Amino acid sequence: MEKFKGIFIAGLISIFFISCNEKKENTEAKPGDVAKENADYADLAKTPPMGWNSWNPFGKNVSEQVIRETADAMAATGLKDVGFRYIVIDDIWQGGRDSSTGLLYPDSARFPSGIKALADYVHSKGLKFGIYSDAGTLTCGDRPGSYGYEEKDAKLFAEWGVDFLKYDYCYCNDYASENNDYKMAMERYKKMGDALKSTGRPILFSICEWGPRSPWLWGKEVGGHMWRTSYDVHDIWDLPRNESSPIGIVTSIDVVSNLDRFTGPGGWNDPDMLVVGLNNTGFIKGGGCNDIEYRTQMSMWCMLAAPLMVGCDIRNMNETTKEILLNKDLVAIDQDSLGKQGIRVLRKDGMEVWKKPLSGNRFAIAFFNRNSTSKSITTEFKSIELDSAAHYNVYDVWKHKPLGASNGTLSASLQSHECQVFVLSPAGPPTDFTKNKRMGEQQE
Repeated sequence: MEKFKGIFIAGLISIFFISCNEKKENTEAKPGDVAKENADYADLAKTPPMGWNSWNPFGKNVSEQVIRETADAMAATGLKDVGFRYIVIDDIWQGGRDSSTGLLYPDSARFPSGIKALADYVHSKGLKFGIYSDAGTLTCGDRPGSYGYEEKDAKLFAEWGVDFLKYDYCYCNDYASENNDYKMAMERYKKMGDALKSTGRPILFSICEWGPRSPWLWGKEVGGHMWRTSYDVHDIWDLPRNESSPIGIVTSIDVVSNLDRFTGPGGWNDPDMLVVGLNNTGFIKGGGCNDIEYRTQMSMWCMLAAPLMVGCDIRNMNETTKEILLNKDLVAIDQDSLGKQGIRVLRKDGMEVWKKPLSGNRFAIAFFNRNSTSKSITTEFKSIELDSAAHYNVYDVWKHKPLGASNGTLSASLQSHECQVFVLSPAGPPTDFTKNKRMGEQQE
């Protein structure tokens, strides 16, 4: 998140003077197989990470109870079965930093059992646990940052059982030269990336620099597994100009649209968290989106091979939100082993066609209507960079059914802001989609 000003000033000044009774939690790490952990580290983020983050729905109100109930809901609602794994606490979990040991400790009122016990609970549900810090002296919420404490914080996170670190960029002084600023960002993120790796625990490293310093060019080099490409997406369809937070869904899509060559297994472009299901009820606002627009965000994030971090209160999802997030056919496109980001191959009169290569010589094709009115589109294969002589079996990802064979054209009728997604497989014997990441139902 970008630095927000003045929201918590009155209540937070006292944080740094909390009594010794609320000090850090320093649980010793259990002995582990370091060689295996290093091997596991190399296997992190082979497909885009999937999980849930506390900021959009809860912000400063995140608590131990919220995280425990969210972990329960992740398992009970089927999200875990679809592939969502990480439960990530964002900013404002910190109580302070101990003046004698230099160790972080959680807010004792909201996290009375401590972070280690909370991580253990999340792990007991078969899920992974994530936490937040910042490359500056303070976090975006004016809590202690990790600058100058990288090794100490990384070691503590590993002892707590952390599997995911979101690392923000607030309170990092900008040098006069843009080149120096670019170098400073690299240095600060590399310092934490190296510290995480040295713990021996496989901790996924999420770089949240918001994009001005082009982290897609250096994110993987400094140890990152995903990197934000834009400012914060709020619960709004279109708020243009990616110059500060907030921005809308459409702006985030446009920012990442030409960055396909910088993403793939082990390191992913991150257009920010999903706002699906917020309905303007979360900590972040924006006016809210309709269900079609939420469905389009999910569709396009999957076409972009983006990390899928749910940002609504999954304890209280309505049926439409569940239908969107639990679409296994769509998630399979995001998680396809080929790891390719989709590209925009056609744009005309507010209508777009996107193409994403998939394993097995298949393609995902998305039709996207940016217009405020309904539109129809028919396109020839050659117009969207497909072999005009090829024959494909077409599968509708939202209707979850095969549509038969197509031999040269594709058509769709779309409501305002709607996105429809299809998987094209080489024509021949009926395709068993279940052999590729649960890609829908087997054709009959």
